[in-house]
Amino acid sequence: PRLMAALNWSCREFRELTLHELYSLLQLRTDVFVIEQNCVYQDMDDNDQVAMHVIGARDGELLCYARILPPSIKYKTPSIGRVITHQTLRQNGYGKQLMGKALDYCRQYWPTEPITISAQQRLQKFYSELGFVTESGPYLEDGIPHIQMRYESLPS
Repeated sequence: PRLMAALNWSCREFRELTLHELYSLLQLRTDVFVIEQNCVYQDMDDNDQVAMHVIGARDGELLCYARILPPSIKYKTPSIGRVITHQTLRQNGYGKQLMGKALDYCRQYWPTEPITISAQQRLQKFYSELGFVTESGPYLEDGIPHIQMRYESLPS
């Protein structure tokens, strides 16, 4: 893929995903979280059906993805998780773009709610730079050190 070439961004409910998109996002999540990070866990957790799916694609190829869960699913607040940038696009600003889109969608649906994430501890600086504040010490999630972080929604 070309450096910083534009992606087409969308945010869709589960029922709005095409079968191709669903297959692609599950494949990307498995490629990164199960294979690349060597982490055996059940990715399909019955939350996809209630989630909003943020997709960054180019020429029909899904390259960035995040899942937004409404309040009271994982936390009392909305949450963003399963944040992925395709291996070939990393270190080029796409992750920040993806999180920016996810935060925009959260503000659109829940304008006054803070947003909670369970971040891999090694990515604490990345999320801090986006405005997230650390709320917990490290804990293991699927064998990987994580921290809970929170983003206070700004009044529009």
